[in-house]
Amino acid sequence: MSLFEDNNYQYRDTYFVFFRKENRPSLDKIESTLAELGTRYETLKSSEKDGEFESLTFVSPYDFSAMDITVVQGDEVNTQITELMDDFKTMTLTGDDSNKLSALGNSDARFDIFHFEHVDAGGQDEFLDPGGLLLLMEKLSDLADGVALDPQSNSLF
Repeated sequence: MSLFEDNNYQYRDTYFVFFRKENRPSLDKIESTLAELGTRYETLKSSEKDGEFESLTFVSPYDFSAMDITVVQGDEVNTQITELMDDFKTMTLTGDDSNKLSALGNSDARFDIFHFEHVDAGGQDEFLDPGGLLLLMEKLSDLADGVALDPQSNSLF
């Protein structure tokens, strides 16, 4: 069951990690990498298809958040990258950001990370901390030799 169907979680935003499809890590590799983060985090409901990672739910109870992660390849990714490259043409990037943009342009796959906030039974928001999300994005970027994107701020990391 996706967090989209869980009334204890409220959808907040979607983040992305772009990478080359030949760098797509296996489910086992993703799970073992995320396990390195320790007991503050929990991996739930994972799936693979034909031996390749498909989806995973990552919970960060201390941050009052959770993330559904899926993988996307094909035309949808190519179209988004073309649009992003056009958007970034209007920005001045230097050093590492310029290198990240170049890597983004060479990507043909992405992880979609749907970020959710845990809410109590009365629908009240807890104190959402983005720490778990940022760690997850960093780990996935490193694992797939990719580039993470916060589309709300157009920040690459």
